[in-house]
Order: sequence, then C-alpha cells, then structure tokens
Amino acid sequence: MIENTDLSVLVEPTLTWYEANKRDLPWRKDKDPYHIWVSEIMFQQTRVEAVIPYYERFMTALPTIEALAKCQEDPLLKLWEGSGYYNRVRNMQKAAQTICAEYGGQMPQTYDGIVALSGIGPYTAGAIASIAFDERVPAVDGNVLRILSRVSQDDSDILKDATKKRMTAQLSQIMPKEAGAFNQALMDLGSSICIPNGEPFCENCPWEAVCQAHKYGRETDFPVKAKKKKRKIEKKAVFLIEVSDKIILHKRPEKGLLSGLWELPNLDGELSAKELSEQMKKWEIGDYMIEPLGEGKHIFSHVEWQMRGYRIQMRDISEKLLEKEEWIAVSREDLEEKYAIPSAFECCRKQIYRG
Repeated sequence: MIENTDLSVLVEPTLTWYEANKRDLPWRKDKDPYHIWVSEIMFQQTRVEAVIPYYERFMTALPTIEALAKCQEDPLLKLWEGSGYYNRVRNMQKAAQTICAEYGGQMPQTYDGIVALSGIGPYTAGAIASIAFDERVPAVDGNVLRILSRVSQDDSDILKDATKKRMTAQLSQIMPKEAGAFNQALMDLGSSICIPNGEPFCENCPWEAVCQAHKYGRETDFPVKAKKKKRKIEKKAVFLIEVSDKIILHKRPEKGLLSGLWELPNLDGELSAKELSEQMKKWEIGDYMIEPLGEGKHIFSHVEWQMRGYRIQMRDISEKLLEKEEWIAVSREDLEEKYAIPSAFECCRKQIYRG
C-alpha cells in the first residue's frame, strides 16, 4: 500500500532524471499559466506529440486569455476541432471570461483560485499552480496513479475517488520546492517509461531500485482497475446532403451528447428503403439521388455509435427546412474553415471532398 512506502526517496532521483530527459515542448518554453492551461486541457484526451500542431494553431489564433474570452463560438469550436470534447473549450472560455471579469485578465495565482474556475479540476489546477507559480501541490492524473500504484504495489482500484485522494495526500507530503519540475517529471515518467500498455521500460526508470512491482516482476499487474460497464450500442443512419455546391448541416440540441454542435443530419436506427423514402418526404426533399457511403463507428466513453452513411444529391431544398434555426446550408469552403463537425461523423465527412 502507498501508505507503507517512503515516497520521499523518489524526489531527488526523479528531479535528476527529469533534468536529463525532459521533453522539449512548446508550452514548456516559459511559465505562462495560459500556455500550461491550454496544453493540459488538450492532452487530457490526446497524445502529447499529437497535441503540438493543435496547440500551436490555437495559440496563433488566441494568444491571450482575453482573446479566448472574446472569441465567437463557431470559430472557437473550429479551432478546437480534433482536440477532444468540445465542452472542454466551452468551459475554458467561461473560465477565461471569469478571469477577465474578476482577475483583470490574469490567471489566479493559487491552487484554490484556479480550481474554482469553470472546467478546471484538481489535476489541471495542480499543474498550473505548481508549474507557473511554484505552489507545492501535486498534479495527479492517470499516469501518476499508475506509477504510484506500481512503485508501492498498491492494489486499490485507481478509478475510485478514495484511491486518488489517498495517493494525492501521500504525494502532497513530499512535494519539493521544485514542484513544477517534479510534477512534469511524473507526467513524463508515466507517458514514456512506466507506460500503460505493454511492458514498462524499467531499465530506464529512476525508480527501478525501489519499485515494488518491479522487484517482484508484477509491473503489468498494476494499476488495478474495475472492469467498465459494457457500452450501449446505438445504430444510426447519417446523411451527407449535397444541394448544388452546398452541404446541409443540423445543429444538435443544447443538452446531451455533442450538445449544441453542428452535425451531419442523422436518425436513430437502421432504415429500410421505404423508411428512407419517407424520411426524405418529411424533410421535403423531392428530386434526389441516393448513394450508400458504407459503414463506420465511433466510440464514446459510455456508448458506441454504429453508423451507415448515405449521400443525398439534389438541385434544391425546401426553404421551409432552412428557415429553422437548427438547419443551414454551407459551402465546402466554409465547412472547412468555419464549422466544426464532431469526429464521430468522420466516416461520412471525409466523403465531402471526394474527387
């Protein structure tokens, strides 16, 4: 158990290892809290290496907290396209607006002030507070939980809040004055040495001599995670509707999965030829050609969409349909430059630029 492990012996070798092996990343070139914040949110769902071009694009467009606070929603979501859940950047904007309204556009300089902002949890707040402001607080994510469970042979379920709180409390007791460097070292150890899938690279780890899982050859037994519930399967028919040189988009409801995002029109279930014809009538789509686009799937945390795509080509569309706020017709250029389409629809969206 982690309570029976002297974590203090890990500090010095960890800092030494980090100084020799730290990665050259764009957000590490300074201690700007905005840069740290954006990067941390981005790679919650994406590998660090894959984040770099998205981070640089985002920073070019929105170089300051004030710029983020003032950005219109559609351009903001387009900037975030490919970077994970869109609600994360919406929450970032809410936080940026709070920072501008209550802190003069400057990030709060304490963990407590940072964690109170919209969309910022304990891990991100710990990273910002320690790296930007040298506050001695840990930043505990899945990487850190994994390496702590291995070094101590702690078989507690790391998906439980109680386990995270215990490990955070133990780590808090040994945070050095170089808290930012220490937290970044743990992040790098977890992503490059003590990896989640496959055998870790123990021979390159500064904890090799004291790691209990390594001592007993049990590295891959940790961390312990309870089995996740089986995902719900949902069938969908997705439509790429082309009207002359325009593409028809539909806006999702403001609540629920992918809330408030533009999407390719879609329906639940598998549709027969008769049901497809009836649906075209409901949408007041008259003279059209239909072409199957094949199948695709997208996995969310709790549900899996299994989709069958269709291309609908037509010369014009009912003005009544486009009078509704949730329906628009956009050019391919505007779709590419202005509108963010969730990656869930990638199996059909890639067909837009075919040929």
